[in-house]
Amino acid sequence: MAIPTRYRERLAARCDGEMVITVDKDHCLLIYPLPDWEELERKLVRLPSMHKVARRIVRIMVGYATEVDIDRSGRILVSRELRDFAGLDKQAVLIGQGNKFELWDEETWIGKRDAWLAEEDDGDLPADLESISF
Repeated sequence: MAIPTRYRERLAARCDGEMVITVDKDHCLLIYPLPDWEELERKLVRLPSMHKVARRIVRIMVGYATEVDIDRSGRILVSRELRDFAGLDKQAVLIGQGNKFELWDEETWIGKRDAWLAEEDDGDLPADLESISF
């Protein structure tokens, strides 16, 4: 999988091409620059281990976390295990999400995207979103 050219220079400066890939409950892959992943991992491992949901999140995200390097051609190697988890067989879509990327199977992405766009908003925004103007 190739990282788009427009991101490579920033990633080289930010993390020297060192990235971490892990899984998401929506069955996509999350790709973080190593420093951002390390910060998130510190927060995750501090979650209460006796809390069932927290324990499940840590097991999945930290358990699947795999360090990778961007090669000279801007590519990263995604393991078979991670490709299988996300159903990456043919075409993939890389979605920028600020401090990370999401890597989706194209058909899955299109289906999820269309479903999300068709959802009716219930009007209840988290407090953090209420102050943002789109």
